[in-house]
Amino acid sequence: MDHQLDELPAAPRSVNLAVWLVVVLVVVGAAVTVLTALERDALIEAWSVGHPEDSAIQPPAFVPVAVVLYVVFAGLLLVLLPFLKTAHNWARWSLVSLVVVIVLATVASLRTDPPMLFVLCALASLPLNAAILYALLHRDTGAFVHADTHAPARL
Repeated sequence: MDHQLDELPAAPRSVNLAVWLVVVLVVVGAAVTVLTALERDALIEAWSVGHPEDSAIQPPAFVPVAVVLYVVFAGLLLVLLPFLKTAHNWARWSLVSLVVVIVLATVASLRTDPPMLFVLCALASLPLNAAILYALLHRDTGAFVHADTHAPARL
C-alpha cells in the first residue's frame, strides 16, 4: 500500500507542554479524589456549619460524586490528548473548554468554605490550569493545529 498519509510535522514545545501539564492535572485530580475519600468527615463537618443539626437535609455524598467527576473529566482529558498531538483543532478547543470548566468548578468550590487542605489544593491547581490554557492557546499550538488546513486531504 502506498504511503497516502502525509506525516505531520513534529509537535511544537507548546503542544508537548500542554500534554504534559494535562497529565499532571489528571494526577492532581486523582490525589484530590483520594483526599476527598480520606477527609470525608472533615468535608461533612464543613458542610454542616451552615445547616442546623435538626435539619432533615442529609449531608451530600461527597465521595461518589468526586469519583464520578474524576473519572469523567480525566477520561475526557486523556482521550483528547492524542487528537491534540495529531493536530486536531477541535481537540484543542475541547481541552480549553474542559480546563475552563475545571477552573470555574474550583473557584465555586472555594465559595463553600471547604477544609483548609482543600483550599490549598484548589489554590495550587489554579496556576497549573493557567499554564495549560497558556500552552493550548499559544501561537505555536495554533499554527500546529492549522498547519494541515491547506495541505491535500489525507485519507
